[in-house]
Amino acid sequence: MERRDDLTTPHDDDLIVPIEFTPFEHKERLVKYRFHWTHVVVVAFMVVSITAAWFVLTARSVFVEVHPITAQIEIEDGWNFKLGQRYLIRTGSYRLKLTNVGYHDTETQLLVNNEQTQTHEFIMRKLPGIVTITSTGMEGARVQIDGVDIGVTPLVDVPIEPGPHQLTLSRDRYLDFGEAVTIEGRSQPQRFEARLQPAWAVVSITTAPSGADVLVDGTVVGKTPLNTEILQGQRDIVLKLSGHKAWQDEFDIIAGEDFAVPQVTFVPADGLVFIRSTPTEASVTIDGEFRGLTPLEVALTPNQNHELTFFKNGYQSSKSTVRTQPDQERELNISLDPVMASVRISSIPADAELYINGELRGAANQTLELMAASQVIEIRKAGYVPYTTEFTSRPGLDQEIRVTLKSLEQARQEQIKPMITTAAGQNLKLFYPGAYTMGASRREAGRRPNEALRDIRLDKPFYLGLHEVTNAQFREFDSEHSSGTVQGLTLNNESQPVVRITWAQAARYCNWLSDQESLPHFYEVDGEDVVGFNPEATGYRLPTEAEWEWAARTDGSGVQRKYSWGENLPPPPKAGNFADVTSRNYLGQVLFDYDDSYLGTAPVGSFTPNQYGLYDLAGNVAEWVHDYYGALGALGGVEVDPLGPTEGQFHSIRGSSWAHGSVTELRLSFRDFGEEPRDDVGFRVARYLED
Repeated sequence: MERRDDLTTPHDDDLIVPIEFTPFEHKERLVKYRFHWTHVVVVAFMVVSITAAWFVLTARSVFVEVHPITAQIEIEDGWNFKLGQRYLIRTGSYRLKLTNVGYHDTETQLLVNNEQTQTHEFIMRKLPGIVTITSTGMEGARVQIDGVDIGVTPLVDVPIEPGPHQLTLSRDRYLDFGEAVTIEGRSQPQRFEARLQPAWAVVSITTAPSGADVLVDGTVVGKTPLNTEILQGQRDIVLKLSGHKAWQDEFDIIAGEDFAVPQVTFVPADGLVFIRSTPTEASVTIDGEFRGLTPLEVALTPNQNHELTFFKNGYQSSKSTVRTQPDQERELNISLDPVMASVRISSIPADAELYINGELRGAANQTLELMAASQVIEIRKAGYVPYTTEFTSRPGLDQEIRVTLKSLEQARQEQIKPMITTAAGQNLKLFYPGAYTMGASRREAGRRPNEALRDIRLDKPFYLGLHEVTNAQFREFDSEHSSGTVQGLTLNNESQPVVRITWAQAARYCNWLSDQESLPHFYEVDGEDVVGFNPEATGYRLPTEAEWEWAARTDGSGVQRKYSWGENLPPPPKAGNFADVTSRNYLGQVLFDYDDSYLGTAPVGSFTPNQYGLYDLAGNVAEWVHDYYGALGALGGVEVDPLGPTEGQFHSIRGSSWAHGSVTELRLSFRDFGEEPRDDVGFRVARYLED
């Protein structure tokens, strides 16, 4: 291998020579901006372009349709551009001004919505028309437009709203003129001319003789012969001439149709006679024809005799003749003689007084002469009902009137109804009670301590319901009431007795019943509460405990019943609705040897009534009575018409029910009490006899 020494030995040309270091200085070239007017143009163009583009993109195409189409349109309060017949305008509200000759200037709102293309229609209101109205040949006619008075003709340049109208002209003695007109408006002049037609006809009237007054509808219009204008319509024409009979007729006058009344020939006037008689009201016939009762005014044919006949019941008839001259007035007075007959009056009591036609004639027991005519005869005495009759005596006959006066008390007793029916349909029987002993002896089996013996005297007669109040009768007062069920059997049928009511509900029912017959309330009520009672009131009420026991136990013979059917158990068939074998699975104590076929209540009146004809005083439902409950003992004297304690918490309940089957409960002297409603407690109504 050849060794290369030149690789390690440099040449002279390859030597690195150091030089002086000078730092590099970088200088940036500055560019200066020069403003030119074209720049403004460019910027403005860009702003306008952007704005225009924004407006075009957000504006809506709006067509403003105006009637008339010639109207000038001005849109204010915003940008808008008109392109042909449409406007470019953004959504919003704008003030719109419309103007056109002949129309009212219009300012309104243009509401542009979000629809891209939309049409808004406006109708301008025409200016009034300028109207002239005349009535040919007869000015001063009253003018009305659509019934509104606007003046009298001639009317010149009257502004009237455009459109159809009813034009009416009227004037006294002329026919109304009416026409449908159309007003053009827009201040255009229009003229209307009406020709009024007379509303009368010319009527010619002649008489023989002439000179008669002519009256049309009671008003004098002239003397015959006469041509006169008479308004159309039905007219009453009367012709009068002294000494002659008036002439009268009715005519239908038609406007414009003149005519002549056929000549009227007068006849002489009747004579006028005023007729009086003693007594008055006598019947009068003239020449055999009935003409009326005196006093009487009649017209008679003159120069002729007329026969008059007078007659009146109880008087002798009378005749007379009269003659009159034409148009003469005279009077005629006639006295009639009475026809008398003898009548005997007999009265008990003997000291009663007699009145004839309201005039006192002395003692009732007498014989007197009476006219043979209808007369009112009265016999009176204090404390008695007056006797009154119309009597006509007959001449030639023996006649007698016998009268026995009734005392006021006797008449009152005869007017009393033994049975009354309430507005709700209950039948009540009148009772005149008396004295009895209330309660039971201590030795009586089943007696309770609250059945102490009490001496009672019932002086006030009273009515007592034959039946207990039914569901149907109670629901006339309270339509929502329900008596419920027992063991799945309904107690709510119409004819079943109402139950599940409080004593206060029963008392309010009595007041309601009184209202139906305008009777005074027995109970004083404040809202739902009974706060008192009026013992003198004759309105409906609950029976008192003493009345209830009297009606249940007494029979008028002095014997008082233990049970409703007698003295011993078991009750006979149909004795009442008690706790029987049908109730043995529901009630604890029942009558196993009695079957009444009812578990709950039975329709009222289903069983045998008691000695007074009263139903269900024993059995069916026990009954609320008027009294507060109290354990009363013997008071040491007779209680007269007792109403029970004056206050208390509970009220007495009397009588057994369908749920009772023990000796204690079946007895008529059994007393119970309560406050809450029960499904075996109802009520019946009573009231005092009016004095």
